[in-house]
Order: sequence, then structure tokens, then C-alpha cells
Amino acid sequence: MEFVRLLLVFLHLLGMGMLIAMIFVQCRAGADAPVNKGWLHGSGLQLLTGVALVGIDPVVDSVSYNHIKIGVKLLVLVVIGVLVAMNVSKPASPKWLLPTLAGLVVFNVGLAVFWT
Repeated sequence: MEFVRLLLVFLHLLGMGMLIAMIFVQCRAGADAPVNKGWLHGSGLQLLTGVALVGIDPVVDSVSYNHIKIGVKLLVLVVIGVLVAMNVSKPASPKWLLPTLAGLVVFNVGLAVFWT
């Protein structure tokens, strides 16, 4: 079961890496570019693996999660997903969207690292 937990952590970190990469991809595409669908893939991967990690917590017993922290991180991730989903079909992204998404991603990573 430990292998499953480590695999989920690995995939969760890949999802975080995708979100960080999307910041740079979106910057390079320019202000008038549409929102890249990679945002949805990264946030979806984070969501699925995060829920799975919390779901297997009672079975593994090696890690005890702070459920308030997990709830706040989930809320931030849902806000990222909703913002992207609302703007992915538009021909150009609003100017405020990229700084907002970047701030939310960095905030979520900060929560994961610094909130014990």
C-alpha cells in the first residue's frame, strides 16, 4: 500500500509541476492568447490524486493529514479550475487572469509546504 501512496504523491507533484509550467507557457503565449487547456489537466490531476491520498489515509496510517489544510487547498484548487473553465473557450484571456492563477498556484504550494 505504501507504493500506491508514493505513486499518488508522485502524480500529485507532477500535477503541481504542470500548473507551474502553465504559468510560463501562458506568459510566453502572450496577453492576447487563449487559456491553455493544460491548466485543466494539471488541476484535474492535482484534484484526483489529492482526493485519493486523503482517501487512502485510514488504510496507510503512516501519514496523518490536517483536514482543515486539505480543505483550504481544495478550495484554492477549485477556484483555479473554475477560473480556467470559465475562460478556456474564450479567444483571449482577460489580463487579470494569469496573475491571479499564478498567485493562487504559488499560494497553494506555499500552503502545502509551510502549513504543518
